[in-house]
Amino acid sequence: MTPRPLFAFAAFALMAAFSSVRAADATLVLRADQPGPVINRNIYGHFSEHLGHCIYEGIWVGPDSPIPNTKGYRNDVLAALKALKVPVLRWPGGCFADEYHWKDGIGPRESRPSMFNSHWGGVVENNHFGTHEFLDLCEMLGIEPYVCLNVGSGSVQEAMEWVEYMTSPASSPMANLRRAHGRDKPWKVTYLAIGNESWGCGGNMTPEFYADNYRRYNTFAKNYTDNRLYRVACGPNSNDYNWTDVLMKNAGGHMNGLSLHMYTLPTGDWKKKGTSTGFAEAEWFSTLRNTLGMDELVTKHSAIMDKYDPAKKVALIVDEWGTWYDVEPGTNPGFLFQQNSLRDAIVAALNFHIFHKHADRVTMANIAQIVNVLQSVILTDKEKMVLTPTYHAFEMFKVHQDATSLRVDLVTPDYAFGSEKIPAVSASASRDTAGKVHLSLVNTDPHNAITVTCALAGVEAKSISGRILTADAMDAHNTFAAPDVVKPAAFSGAKLEAGKVVVALPAKSVVVLEL
Repeated sequence: MTPRPLFAFAAFALMAAFSSVRAADATLVLRADQPGPVINRNIYGHFSEHLGHCIYEGIWVGPDSPIPNTKGYRNDVLAALKALKVPVLRWPGGCFADEYHWKDGIGPRESRPSMFNSHWGGVVENNHFGTHEFLDLCEMLGIEPYVCLNVGSGSVQEAMEWVEYMTSPASSPMANLRRAHGRDKPWKVTYLAIGNESWGCGGNMTPEFYADNYRRYNTFAKNYTDNRLYRVACGPNSNDYNWTDVLMKNAGGHMNGLSLHMYTLPTGDWKKKGTSTGFAEAEWFSTLRNTLGMDELVTKHSAIMDKYDPAKKVALIVDEWGTWYDVEPGTNPGFLFQQNSLRDAIVAALNFHIFHKHADRVTMANIAQIVNVLQSVILTDKEKMVLTPTYHAFEMFKVHQDATSLRVDLVTPDYAFGSEKIPAVSASASRDTAGKVHLSLVNTDPHNAITVTCALAGVEAKSISGRILTADAMDAHNTFAAPDVVKPAAFSGAKLEAGKVVVALPAKSVVVLEL
């Protein structure tokens, strides 16, 4: 049994109580007397790009659609997102952002020019979903908008005018243009990305060139009265640590956040990534192993940021993460449509725990993407909608939003496959503003249940309740014909014994407990 402390210290006196625990079990000390940083609600953020059927048919069907809608937005999707308490939503991309010209998406819809989406599927879009539609959606659902500027093919003037259009209350050209299109009051737009993947589809720039461009664009992104912009620079692709170093050195004093993109591929091969269902245990294991690499990335990028920003004033914003598989057979390869199984829910929960662990530096994360694309929380097909296992993981974990992280010391058996192994159990805990303590647990082992014995320090549990997400098969998933194959259920496998919490954690499961 390999020790897997989630923080770099031990609780020897409490752990001594576990000396008689079987080697196949896990032990945990929940230290409510040692609170950590607040888990920013924006860690549970989402991403919506003009890609496939994410926007069109996924969120937006138009006011004349026979699909039940409110002002063009699907009623079923609105209700699902409201229940999820989505805190922040990124738009319009992604690679799409750096070819998007915002003035094409305002004014009467029938007069808007169409555009060719060269990145995703080679389709023509009618621009019916633009600035007003996105910001009104966020306002309807109480979501913070996160807007990405076009640095790749746009201009500084275009970016400057977009910020004015969205946020200025003055009698000025762009604010008056907004009023002419039916919106008098400016929107509140806090989060602003200065370009996307500028090292790749956003311009194939060097970090030095992008840092200079970031400073230039950022200069002209103005704060209007009480709207204070939170400025996010384009950060590295996965493990490009030099990019982070250059950006922090050359522009760190001008930013609030630095982005990071990391996708989980079962195979690690972009040409043949692996399937979303019908996979063997080898792909289950490799997917979870690769997902856990997020911890190393965040740790190493944070260390570079610490060198230039020891006070941690600049946040690490993981604004693209999730699984990426081969597209479903028979679908447009450029639409990135994939099924979503129990494995994806496990992936989501593991990432949440990693973000919690680094909550002093990671203050936002955005799963890619919200509807019908990659690791989405919702799938639609014409009038039908289904919630994915990943949706249910987000819904179960929303208790951690804006809660104070609590130290946990975990000793877990390994889940071994072949010659490799990963921790079988992952854990995280928090205390919400009402004083309730929540403990989330993941069992990555697809075959074996594990007993987790949890000692408590700084909190006394008088009762315990919980929910579980699991299924019979590793690739269990929800379809339009069978939408409830994977969904949360009440969990009765946790009990209090002599002041400890004892959890019978089933194989391949996610459990969230409330003490």
